[in-house]
Amino acid sequence: MTPTDAPADLAAAAPAPLLDATSSDAALRRFLHGLPGVDQVGAEQRAAGLGTRSIKAASKAYAVDLAISMVDLTTLEGSDTRGKVRALSAKAQRPDPTDPTCPATAAVCVYPDMVPHAVDALRGSGVHVASVATAFPSGRAALDVKLADTRDAVEAGADEIDMVIDRGAFLTGRYLDVHDEIVAVKEACALPNGQSAHLKVILETGELQTYDNVRRASWLAMMAGAHFIKTSTGKVQPAATLPVTLVMLEAVRDYRLATGQQVGVKPAGGIRTTKDAVKHLVMVNEVAGPDWLDPDWFRFGASSLLDDLLMQRTKLTTGRYSGPDYVTMD
Repeated sequence: MTPTDAPADLAAAAPAPLLDATSSDAALRRFLHGLPGVDQVGAEQRAAGLGTRSIKAASKAYAVDLAISMVDLTTLEGSDTRGKVRALSAKAQRPDPTDPTCPATAAVCVYPDMVPHAVDALRGSGVHVASVATAFPSGRAALDVKLADTRDAVEAGADEIDMVIDRGAFLTGRYLDVHDEIVAVKEACALPNGQSAHLKVILETGELQTYDNVRRASWLAMMAGAHFIKTSTGKVQPAATLPVTLVMLEAVRDYRLATGQQVGVKPAGGIRTTKDAVKHLVMVNEVAGPDWLDPDWFRFGASSLLDDLLMQRTKLTTGRYSGPDYVTMD
């Protein structure tokens, strides 16, 4: 089944104020190309300016703990094993085994076949189990394969699904195909008990070429029902950049103003240091607003970031920089 073969009622996924925009391919194209253009120079200058903000030591301690609680601790390698997933799950629950006051991470993200092992290891911890799906990272598969991939992960216990959009369809202007595929994947996230796994939609911004396309793809994903919009798979460079995250934060802010619905943002790939994390948190506060300063609405897809956050946390609490030998490096 191709995206355009999806059931007709899938078009009703968009909030009421935007239903007309998803009524046809032409209407959706008009809407997306009618969005305000992104001032490239302005976006990059504002991102650079926000990146220079300094914060006080007390605020930094709060920011470090907040950032830890926003990390999706991830392993997405062909060499993944049950033991690696269990070790990662243990780290997610107790990032610093010597300090019980250190917050847990938001989630552990794995391939669908590793979901049962993450579920077993994280049961009762409050840490979410996320799984990539839809032929991650390329997205190059038939829709029925993508939906089966999603259902397998959800039935195995994943409560969050990270899907990739069809960038080829998007870049050739087949916006309704992309929209309907997202809606179909969201439907596949549903469980018989009426609950549903949260859907994070990966735009792969490094392949979208322009900030205007990032804005259009953000709106498209939100109109199709995304709970989160995510920059990247982490497999393509450039991945998460401050200007791209800025454009996506503006999109979720404006989308809530237009529809009343809040959508989360997840930058992923290339965020490695506490300084990087703090820059992003400052941007979240200044662009989208403090409502997004919560793991329910902002995440980091950056496993190596956690190690630096833990070292900085130790320095802030003890006055000593512990170094990498004192954390479990990923």
